[in-house]
Amino acid sequence: MNSLPKCVWRVKATNCATPAFRRTASKIAGAQPQLLQVEQRQRRLDGQQQQRENSAAVAEAATAAAPTATATVCPHLGLDQEPATPRIHATAEWKNALAYNEIPGPKPMPILGNTWRLMPIIGQYTISDVAKISSLLHDRYGRIVRFSGLIGRPDLLFIYDADEIEKCYRSEGPTPFRPSMPSLVKYKSVVRKDFFGELGGVVGVHGEPWRQFRSRVQKPVLQLSTIRRYLQPLELITEDFLTRCEQLLDGNEELPADFDNEIHKWSLECIGRVALDARLGCLEHNLTPDSEPQQIIDAAKYALRNVATLELKAPYWRYFPTPLWTRYVKNMNFFVGVCMKYIQSATERLKTQDPSQRAGEPSLLEKVIMSEKDEKIATIMALDLILVGIDTISMAVCSILYQLATRPVEQQKVHEELMRLLPDAKTPLTIPLLDQMHHLKAFIKEVFRMYSTVIGNGRTLQEDSVICGYQVPKGVQAVFPTIVTGNMEEYVTDAATFRPERWLKEHQGGTPGKLHPFASLPYGYGARMCLGRRFADLEMQILLAKLLRNYKLEYNHAPLDYAVTFMYAPDGPLRFKMTRI
Repeated sequence: MNSLPKCVWRVKATNCATPAFRRTASKIAGAQPQLLQVEQRQRRLDGQQQQRENSAAVAEAATAAAPTATATVCPHLGLDQEPATPRIHATAEWKNALAYNEIPGPKPMPILGNTWRLMPIIGQYTISDVAKISSLLHDRYGRIVRFSGLIGRPDLLFIYDADEIEKCYRSEGPTPFRPSMPSLVKYKSVVRKDFFGELGGVVGVHGEPWRQFRSRVQKPVLQLSTIRRYLQPLELITEDFLTRCEQLLDGNEELPADFDNEIHKWSLECIGRVALDARLGCLEHNLTPDSEPQQIIDAAKYALRNVATLELKAPYWRYFPTPLWTRYVKNMNFFVGVCMKYIQSATERLKTQDPSQRAGEPSLLEKVIMSEKDEKIATIMALDLILVGIDTISMAVCSILYQLATRPVEQQKVHEELMRLLPDAKTPLTIPLLDQMHHLKAFIKEVFRMYSTVIGNGRTLQEDSVICGYQVPKGVQAVFPTIVTGNMEEYVTDAATFRPERWLKEHQGGTPGKLHPFASLPYGYGARMCLGRRFADLEMQILLAKLLRNYKLEYNHAPLDYAVTFMYAPDGPLRFKMTRI
């Protein structure tokens, strides 16, 4: 499946804006210049008329209250009434741009559109092929691709130009609309409106409600004093995890085939300690399938790993409760119940505790509860951190460990750095020590560049724009596929080579070369940059520092391919050989 069938993915010649097409048109013009100019003018007028129709249709789809639009547009989004004619339409940039319908892309079929490509039996791809599809679209159509005809959702506009991506990010307002998880939008705003009300949280919510909620929780989440407070607790959890890893080794010193589940346990234990102010017991021996920690892990995996299915396949769940949707709701209800239990426990502890006995920096949860005086805000914050964090961090760690195990030379460089900084294996980690682990951090960044765990970011355009020379109406969902742009030679020197040194400064041993700042953005950019990024970095750095200081990691089996579940990660058993040094 290395190429797309030309019969269904070809681009109409009249819609192609490539240099080759223009050269062909020029030759024809040499024979009949006047006729061609008339036809071009007529085509431009037709395109502008089609653009106005498309703009109105997309705007209607983004604001209407019909069932189809309800699941796509955040119900809390409150945009001011737009003027009849947007100001950009009067600019030369807009007038000189090509019409929206001229953007190249795969041709949709009648009725089924392009949704059929992801359908069972007749489809070309499965959800795990999403990263491959993104790359194929770029190879076939160029730096901008229109993927239309997706049942129940607006067009997807794939943008592979890092300069244009930067322009999109820098021109967004204080409340960017990030298209993600319509299933979570429906759960929060419809199914459990009784609980969430106007407090949607930071995931799956947009506009002013998103800004207000984020402003109430982001200060304690991003404060460096809060991050420092969790260094030692997370180090202790990681030491418990490595002890468990040693106990799991078989006769060949290899970890079990389901080691990814153990990484999920470690991740959940870390996030639980941060978001719920408690040890959840995920690293206990022989957890039963019905134990609370294992149920949390299973629920998170199911909820997140079916997001792509709910979003990209035919959205029947928007109209009636499908089995997939019913189980999704059940899992989400379980999450809410678990979070409420621990938040209430923390609140009771604060009420009964003598304030004079509180020593040191308050926990994240304590800060939110004391400042907001509302358990629900703390619960929703914890829910969002856990829901998004478990699988994201776990899959990122799986990918990083696999790359370390298959790149012994790079692993040795990190080990030597750690030996220099931590000559005594029992030396406690500190923020200044972590700050000096340059090769370790560079390795993580290079893995994220070449094998981006989050395959892309995006925005729903809130106003008409010109992108890559095309008129793009508001309501279109712009996709920034970092899994592709991070590997493009135009933006990264020697992009196909794994070279962590590219992230280092010259005095740290770095190598010069191109590295576009918007080609690889694993945590996004701007106001909607990942809220939990500092905790994610801290957890990964602690794990790698403790692991690579004391152990050698190898992988002695057939190479693994990468695939998309919710994240982009190695697809197969992670049977690492783990040897104490």
